[in-house]
Amino acid sequence: MISANADTLTERFYEHLFDIDESAARLFAGVDMTLQRTRLAQALAVVVHNIDDPESLMPAVAGLGRRHAGYGVEDRHFDSVGDALLWALSDVLGAELDQAHRDAWANAYALIASVMRRALLARPAAGLQVS
Repeated sequence: MISANADTLTERFYEHLFDIDESAARLFAGVDMTLQRTRLAQALAVVVHNIDDPESLMPAVAGLGRRHAGYGVEDRHFDSVGDALLWALSDVLGAELDQAHRDAWANAYALIASVMRRALLARPAAGLQVS
């Protein structure tokens, strides 16, 4: 369902994210949004294909969290992203997104966000040396 609607889904996701969180929108100033939407679609595909293999998925997710710290992402942005993702899935998929699938996406996002949050918060601030 996701891959068949990836372009619309990612476009609606970012539109909604920027509507509900101005601070998140500022993080994307100057970003090639076509490329960004492609990256999001790829990340969603990785989650779908690897959610049952946490040993391979979680280290990659933690690395993503560490990289996002460098982009200026803050802990609070994860709530907006989760809201925007679930909204976009519902908006684009409509009745195809039944309650069981919505709950599965919510649970998958909660897991991924928790790993990314830990990695984001554990990353030393720029310029600080950890000894």
